[in-house]
Amino acid sequence: MGWKGRRRTATTAALAGVVAVVLAAPPSVGAGPRTGTGTPPSFRNASPTPPPPRLPRDFRGKGKWIVRDLDITVPFTWEGRDGDSQMTAGGPQYPIWFTNLIYRDTLYTLTYKWPGLHEHSCSRIPGFNLEALNQGFENARFVGPETLRRTPERHVNHWRVGVVLPQLPPGNYPRLPLALGDIYVDEDNPGTFWQVLQFGVQNLYDPELDEWLVMDTFEHRPGTVTLPRRCEPPA
Repeated sequence: MGWKGRRRTATTAALAGVVAVVLAAPPSVGAGPRTGTGTPPSFRNASPTPPPPRLPRDFRGKGKWIVRDLDITVPFTWEGRDGDSQMTAGGPQYPIWFTNLIYRDTLYTLTYKWPGLHEHSCSRIPGFNLEALNQGFENARFVGPETLRRTPERHVNHWRVGVVLPQLPPGNYPRLPLALGDIYVDEDNPGTFWQVLQFGVQNLYDPELDEWLVMDTFEHRPGTVTLPRRCEPPA
């Protein structure tokens, strides 16, 4: 949240799942259900800006990881326990299989399978934890309330986060959007994540640089977080 199962620089790692882990009425994938809003923001009320997304310490959820340009959709789980968290997409029987973890103040990414990928090392970025992720969410921009037209419908608040370099003042300066994320959290609980679109250099394995996670369930009870053996430090 969002993290991706691929190499990252320290800059793009700061988006971890901020990348969540952005979404605005995307086209359908194959014959599967439509996962976007389907309609513009409803703006059901004119209340003040709600609190920004905040990933909880303990949670568990299931859904789908969607790579639209590759026409690939795989099962996805996202779980947290005592501040650590783990995303897992796909598995050995699927064309995509990766896991991302925040584990004991370190961000890990490990891609087991990806079309055209022949490198399978585990990357580690120390000094990144849940608090750092949620601090990044505090700078998110509120887009507005929306309705995700699924079964059941989800009433959500849409937020956008991003990293743009160089960080220059307003005006006519060259800028590069390194990473962007649209995050959809429950309108009544900013700690319940229903959908994320991430776009940018953290998606280098994907030709169009964008991938989605769509949650079917999200529960506020402890999940399971397991550091892969390949990511363990040498004895």
